[in-house]
Amino acid sequence: MKLQEGIDDLKKKKLCYGCVSEDYLKDEIRVSGKAGKCSYCGTLTKSYTIATMAERIATVFDEHYTRTSDQPDSFQQMMLSDRESSYEWDRDGEPVVYAIMNAAQIPEQAAQDIQEILEDENGDYDAAMSGEETEFASDSYYEEKGSSIEAWHQEWNAFERSLKTEARFFSQAAASHLASVFRDIATMRTKSSRSLVVDAGPGTALSAIYRARAFQSEAKLVEAMCRPDMHLGSPPAHLSNAGRMNARGISVFYGAGAAQVAIAEVRPPVGSQALVGRFEIIRPLRLLDLTALSDVAERGSIFDPSLAQRMERAMFLRYLSGKMTRPIMPDDEPFDYLPTQAIADFLATQKEPAIDGILFPSVQAAGNDLNVVLFHKAARVENYHVPDGMKIEGRTYEEHADGADIDYSVTEWVPPEENAKADPPRSGWPDFGGRIVDPWIDPDPDSRAPTLRVDMKSLTVHQVDKVSFDTTEFDVSRNRYQQRDTDF
Repeated sequence: MKLQEGIDDLKKKKLCYGCVSEDYLKDEIRVSGKAGKCSYCGTLTKSYTIATMAERIATVFDEHYTRTSDQPDSFQQMMLSDRESSYEWDRDGEPVVYAIMNAAQIPEQAAQDIQEILEDENGDYDAAMSGEETEFASDSYYEEKGSSIEAWHQEWNAFERSLKTEARFFSQAAASHLASVFRDIATMRTKSSRSLVVDAGPGTALSAIYRARAFQSEAKLVEAMCRPDMHLGSPPAHLSNAGRMNARGISVFYGAGAAQVAIAEVRPPVGSQALVGRFEIIRPLRLLDLTALSDVAERGSIFDPSLAQRMERAMFLRYLSGKMTRPIMPDDEPFDYLPTQAIADFLATQKEPAIDGILFPSVQAAGNDLNVVLFHKAARVENYHVPDGMKIEGRTYEEHADGADIDYSVTEWVPPEENAKADPPRSGWPDFGGRIVDPWIDPDPDSRAPTLRVDMKSLTVHQVDKVSFDTTEFDVSRNRYQQRDTDF
């Protein structure tokens, strides 16, 4: 180690912002530095002392760099011991001075001075005497390390445990955790610069979605064919079962980007019939895209104190995307849904960003097929206009003298025009069920603005003849060994 007088002289040296090419650090020195003559270019301008630069480098290296091993690992040692191998071991990373120089984009002499200061501050006489390498030693090597999400995992595990065993409703801890996870989600981007929040509705790439429902009863199928706005849309609250993104009793709309995906998602049994309809999105919506969430990235300078945490959160969001889109098993307990249900509730109630639903990949269909869930506030289907006195009849076959043919059809019978005029419709608001609601008589009219309109000409019925599976096959091995006393 150098004499203390020499280290003190190094600390007094100055580095101007003009000698720094790393943008964040350059701007920081320009704003926060003090006027002085640069020890490396001689310019009189805003500068940091090398002591201050050493502090910044120490912080950055602690967060973003790791000192590599100065010895080969066991596999590399084995390769070196192999006489027939031409393997040559090279230490990972780059020499400490070059690592400092490249990180801050500063002259090599400035990096050398910073290294000497840091080596002196981290040096250990006993370690040096025993040949042990210490931090920032002149012959040490460093490389950038990946982000760790251990802290985020611990918070997430505590969040899940709290929901399942402590406070399911009005949990301030859960709300605080979700706020930290999804903070500024609308401004985040993927590695390819895709937004995590996408627009849907008129004039967008996602202007319509499909929904399917399986029927094993002919009568119920006909009823749904006649009024798909009531029977194919999101169910009323008292019929809403718990799902991936909703608790029991909260009505949401689960749809898909294609008809076949919608059928696959309801998993209709063989012998049943699936009714599929196309629903137009009639007002602008904003959806959180979990496929983009899986590729989220954070960019910035390693000298930005917020970068490390932002990178850790991005990595955790990629992990969370996998948890939210995993296949739901029939044996899953209802409380296994609680974390994703809580996320959906949180996003549905936030004003900024205002999220109307979630896009996520389908696990039932192959390729890049997408599903969508629209939160309750965006799940209302526009009522199909039924004039007073109109009758609707549906059928699934047509009888002939020599038998019956399959015929899925709906017929609307409207009354004579003079009768319709004689019986004007009552005033009020249309509700979810197609009735006209008098606000003074009906206590709870649905005040949500309609989001979806069923395309009556899009309805199709699919008879399920067979179901096929794509599987990955693995053999089951069986072995038999002679027991030894030491095994027990």
